[in-house]
Amino acid sequence: MALVVSQPDRKRGRGGRLRPTPVKAAALELGLPVTDRVDDVLDAGADLGVVVAFGRLVRPHVLAELAMVNLHFSLLPRWRGAAPVERAILAGDEETGVCLMRLEEGLDTGPVYACERVGIGAEETADELRTRLVGLGSELLLAALEAGLGVPVPQEGEPTYAAKLGPEELHLEWSRPAVELHRVVRVGGAWTTFRGRRLKVHRARLVPPGAEAPSPGVLEATVVGTGEEALELVEVQPEGRAPQPAPAWLRGARPAPGERLGT
Repeated sequence: MALVVSQPDRKRGRGGRLRPTPVKAAALELGLPVTDRVDDVLDAGADLGVVVAFGRLVRPHVLAELAMVNLHFSLLPRWRGAAPVERAILAGDEETGVCLMRLEEGLDTGPVYACERVGIGAEETADELRTRLVGLGSELLLAALEAGLGVPVPQEGEPTYAAKLGPEELHLEWSRPAVELHRVVRVGGAWTTFRGRRLKVHRARLVPPGAEAPSPGVLEATVVGTGEEALELVEVQPEGRAPQPAPAWLRGARPAPGERLGT
């Protein structure tokens, strides 16, 4: 019997209503049974468990009873952990991928059945990259199941770890180089301040090297100075308002000459 294990319902959106995860909602629509208790798989009569971005450790007593595989969105052992897509972008990696591995008690330490590599686009956001990896991983999993999993190979190389990002890592420090700040924006959730209120930056682009740039944090139209080169704002979200194109925000905000972000 198929059984879907998902995170518990959580309060989401305005009004704080309890809402199911997208995984649970999709499973219910398909008529599949759903639980938030991992131990329930022991009575499901399943032959194999498939784990994808579950966010919780599966205990040894469950792994002892049911073999499990995990789709992980990195080229293991690089970026084990909770935020492999975001960490790959922040590090400036030019490629990443998806690996199908045997689930073990350790954090993404299991041997690998198969991997696929993909390049990371220079403007690609974490959400866009994750969507590509989901499609690639689904194909990889189905092909592996159809052909038989075979014998997994131990991971080789120096492990790196992808800890979950905190809000301060998404803070745009304008003294940093533009190329680093651009990566933070691509990860999602980047923010700065303007006149004491938070301003989210959803999209930005690098200004071509060599162009004259304002001082770090200073706004000149949609261009912001940084510690090295400059960044052009494309889409922003003022506190308490909807996302909007940067030129529309500027028409309303009317920054004074020399006014800075981060204040």
